[in-house]
Amino acid sequence: MTTYFTKDHEWISVDGPLGTVGITDYAQEQLGDITFVELPGEGDSIAKGDSVSVVDSVKAASDVYTPVSGEVREANAALADEPELVNSKPEGEGWLFKVLLSDAAELDGLMDEAAYKAYVESL
Repeated sequence: MTTYFTKDHEWISVDGPLGTVGITDYAQEQLGDITFVELPGEGDSIAKGDSVSVVDSVKAASDVYTPVSGEVREANAALADEPELVNSKPEGEGWLFKVLLSDAAELDGLMDEAAYKAYVESL
């Protein structure tokens, strides 16, 4: 399993053709306490860069952009009752959705963990 990051502070962990997407620890810290998460629908076709989810917090609402194209296979239903999972475990149980990748080559344009860490430190 390999994890990639975007400059919009999403992560995607890829296992074969399936990717799990969420927001980074840096993003959840910037947003503050998460109060609601709007998720994409299962079966939705999404294109890289599309806004597919919204995370509401005490500070603001923030769009979440998909780092890859594909079909949404699962949305994290636990977030309906526990949106705070995005704060407590942003890169674990606070994942947002799973996507079946339609073009694995899109991962080539994303950052690895070291590059993302350097990017965040430059902000």
